[in-house]
Amino acid sequence: MVGVTTRRAVVVRGGWEGHSPVEATELFIPYLKENGFEVTVSDSTAAYLELDGVDLVLQCVTMSEIEDDHFKGLEAAIRRGTGFAGWHGGIADSFRKNVDYSFITGGQFISHPHGFTDYRVEVVPEQADHPIVEGITHFDVHTEQYYIHYDPTNTVLATTTFESHPDYPWIEGAVMPAVWTRTWGEGKVFVCTVGHKLDDLETPEVRTIIERGLLWASK
Repeated sequence: MVGVTTRRAVVVRGGWEGHSPVEATELFIPYLKENGFEVTVSDSTAAYLELDGVDLVLQCVTMSEIEDDHFKGLEAAIRRGTGFAGWHGGIADSFRKNVDYSFITGGQFISHPHGFTDYRVEVVPEQADHPIVEGITHFDVHTEQYYIHYDPTNTVLATTTFESHPDYPWIEGAVMPAVWTRTWGEGKVFVCTVGHKLDDLETPEVRTIIERGLLWASK
């Protein structure tokens, strides 16, 4: 169609298979295509060497390692304006040895003390009108609850509160970001910590938040 500009998205997936990187990202690729993205999929961070003209990177790579030149390619692209988005360990527990990567994402997974547990995610009232969480006040899930170390410059959209744990009683009442955004240069970064298993991603509120986050992060 004349006048229609197709946006470009790169999906990079791999790392620890416990987060089902292929199946999880496949849930969102059709949504990206429906919203005008040309989608390229890669199982290697070598894709970060060729991000010129890319509007969005959706990453699902847990743990693993990243080559220095691959990281520099990603960082430079985000700084220029490429969006960067993901969920759970695929973005918040990637490349543990690279602290500069965590500087970009604004948070690093530390632990999920209670394992699989019931918990509530609550939208921050002051962010109720943000396009990623608009119309959502809270939702409940049964999955891993991420305890993270996070950057105070993040814009926190939703939080979760921890109960005490026999080994870590001091975490009782700790309020942790569960959904946040931030900027890196000209680029926008979106992170949702919910999403260990596929049915987490099918939770209506989680699915909506991630879909909106992908579009928000795009150029």
